[in-house]
Order: sequence, then structure tokens, then C-alpha cells
Amino acid sequence: MQERLQKLYLKMMDFDRGQPDLIQHFTKVHAYAKLIAELEGIDPHVREVLEAAALVHDIGIPACDEKYGSHPGPLQEKEGPPLARALLSELGFAPEEIERVCTLVGQHHTLSPVDGIDHQILLEADLLVNCFSHGNSRESLEHTLENVIATKAGREIFTVMFGL
Repeated sequence: MQERLQKLYLKMMDFDRGQPDLIQHFTKVHAYAKLIAELEGIDPHVREVLEAAALVHDIGIPACDEKYGSHPGPLQEKEGPPLARALLSELGFAPEEIERVCTLVGQHHTLSPVDGIDHQILLEADLLVNCFSHGNSRESLEHTLENVIATKAGREIFTVMFGL
């Protein structure tokens, strides 16, 4: 699986060629998702599928920008899964792995209901990056910590990062 993740990482960099903000974003989300999953002791196979989802979670952004002129969360969740499916199939991921990644991509902005620990960790990793890049207020950060960040590792990282 590690070799497939490396190939996926490079394919996503090529997919987002010339858009360093998108590459920086998925790189950071992947790093936090991997760290939280490891600290939480998540099953290695579940973690690897989660890592694949973290790498491709925003794959729908360019299509959204082209089709709709913007990329709000619900549109990303709509446009991303077919693109992720094609890329993962090309790289030889198993059908059940592809389906789970596509489910996660299709829910990565959906805060409720949370569909498994992998979904929770992807939400947390994406929020760690987005809250910083969007310059969220202290009040917003506290609300996110209280209402969304649920894993022990995610709460610790979020608290330390934002000084809460």
C-alpha cells in the first residue's frame, strides 16, 4: 500500500500542477490525518485508506471552479468522488478501498453524522489546516474544539496549535 500512496501523492501533485495552495493544503491534511490516526492507534489498513482519502479529498475543487465558478463544500463533495474513483482505479486500489475513499471525499465537509473514525479524523485534519489558513477567530476555534474535534489526539493538536 505504501508504494500506491507514494504514487497517489505524486499524481495529486501533478493533478494540482501550478496550484501550490492546493498542493500545500492536501499535503498538510495528509500529514495531520496520518499523525492523528497513528496516535489514536487506528488499524493500519484503515489508516492507509484514510491517507489516500486525505490526499484526494479536494480533488473536486478544479472541476467546481470550472463548472460553477467557486468550490463550496457541498459541490466539492459532489464533484470529487468520480475523479477520485478514476485516479484510484488507475493506481490499482481495491474496489472496497476506492468505495471508502469516495465515501470520505463525498463527506469531508459533512460534520454530522460522522461515518466512522476515518471520517472523524479526516474532518479534524482538514479543520486543523482550514482554521489556520482562514484565520478563524478564537470564538470560532473554541466552538470547533467543543463541537467537532472528538479524538484525543486531534483535541491535543488543536489545543496546542491554537493555544486554547
